[in-house]
Amino acid sequence: MTLTYRVPLLPKGAAGWAMPVLAFALGVWGNTGPSAWTDEIVTMDVARRSWSELFALLGRVDAVHGLHYALMHLVGRATSVTEFTMRVPSAAAVAAAVAGTVWLGRSLGGPRLGTCAGLALAVAPTASRYAQEARSFAFVMAAAVLATGALAKALSGDDRRRWPIAYAVLVALLGWFNAVGLLLLAAHAITLAWIRPGRRTTLRLAIAQAAGVAAVTPLLLLARTQSSAVGESPPVSFGTPLALLSWLLFPGQDTLLSSFKLLLLGAVLVALGAPAVRRRTTPPLVRAVGVPWLVVPPVLLALATLAQPVFAYRYLVFCLPALALLVAAGVLALPWPARVAFVLAVAAPLAFCHRAIRLEQSRSWDTKAVVRILRVHDAPGDAVVFSGPRCGLIATAHQEAFARRTDLGLSHTAAETGELDNQPTDPATLAHRLEHASRVWHVMCTHLSSGARPAAERAAATQEQAMRTAGLRPSRHFEFRGIEITLETRTTRTTGH
Repeated sequence: MTLTYRVPLLPKGAAGWAMPVLAFALGVWGNTGPSAWTDEIVTMDVARRSWSELFALLGRVDAVHGLHYALMHLVGRATSVTEFTMRVPSAAAVAAAVAGTVWLGRSLGGPRLGTCAGLALAVAPTASRYAQEARSFAFVMAAAVLATGALAKALSGDDRRRWPIAYAVLVALLGWFNAVGLLLLAAHAITLAWIRPGRRTTLRLAIAQAAGVAAVTPLLLLARTQSSAVGESPPVSFGTPLALLSWLLFPGQDTLLSSFKLLLLGAVLVALGAPAVRRRTTPPLVRAVGVPWLVVPPVLLALATLAQPVFAYRYLVFCLPALALLVAAGVLALPWPARVAFVLAVAAPLAFCHRAIRLEQSRSWDTKAVVRILRVHDAPGDAVVFSGPRCGLIATAHQEAFARRTDLGLSHTAAETGELDNQPTDPATLAHRLEHASRVWHVMCTHLSSGARPAAERAAATQEQAMRTAGLRPSRHFEFRGIEITLETRTTRTTGH
């Protein structure tokens, strides 16, 4: 069912390494530019904990990210815990995903398809965006690609024992990196029904799927007893498919011109529609693998949202290689003039997208701005008070900037309590500490989910009231993306104990 192309776009050896190297280079390039945001700061905090503290955390919360946390802990011990070192493993994972996409494309449609699909994934801004994030999503994408590649090899009949075993192992790895990734198995089931490879092959792959899921079962059972923060879940509506496609092309780029968004989206839609018009030029296996992979996981996650708000776009990053595969097949189905027009149409939007994702303020928290303000305006003896979930972990992520500043609002660190967030002190203790402070930096994290916002606003109001009672008044105020920082200085000396 595969097609053989006469002239490969690149030599077989070159295509095998050129695309992953390009993806890794794009992932590392400028990866210290964006500020570490909420989830990344959690990763950095967890990476600094001891093994006993890490296991204590996973026994209480966030076990679904346990494998990634363990890897980051090892990276931190081998190097150091910085934005750069915590993000480089994700760049390597994206490179692995691109290599897997080249391999998968070759298996399904020949050398040109593999090279073009790998190139499409390598230059995708969303791939680079998650290559520059210290979270598990790039690893989930890599595991999804490799599992799909093992499925394709098993369907081809090559080495019937080896590939189902590899498939089972990769399914287990996929689930351990993120249980949501197991939605891919439903897409694979549809692929099997589409292709109808025969009863024996279907049975082998079904057993491999079951074995992979069984290996993840302990994690799934533990996760059922825990609560993991999903954050704000966008509403699911008839516009969700187009919104998801847009997000896969330019994730959260509110700085990107609308004209560029429309141009990139339009070009991709033309490429996706091309195989329907020129069926004979598109390998059938590409549709059988790519379409369910792109469509089924989002549909199932949207249905799950009816019971619990879990539809977060970042959980579907593992569908991006399917989009790259289908777009590559569509571009190759076009005549040469149309291919050239496609490349010219997407060049400028992709360039601007890549620039946008590397800006300091491209993430939901601009923590670098906080550090910069403190360095410019600090004074000996300055203290700090954090307000908002995970906000206090900024001091963990940027230890050098907060090493000499006492956190007056801290009772116990997250590592001490085995939680994801620091434990704030009680109002009476905070008031007592404020009586002896002359300058306090009040850092408020304002990018919050609607569920977390009321409690955070009440806590911030209590802190502000304590500062007013202690004779502290705002003298400087700065606002950045997701964060506000106010310098509170003493105007009248209150009577201490």
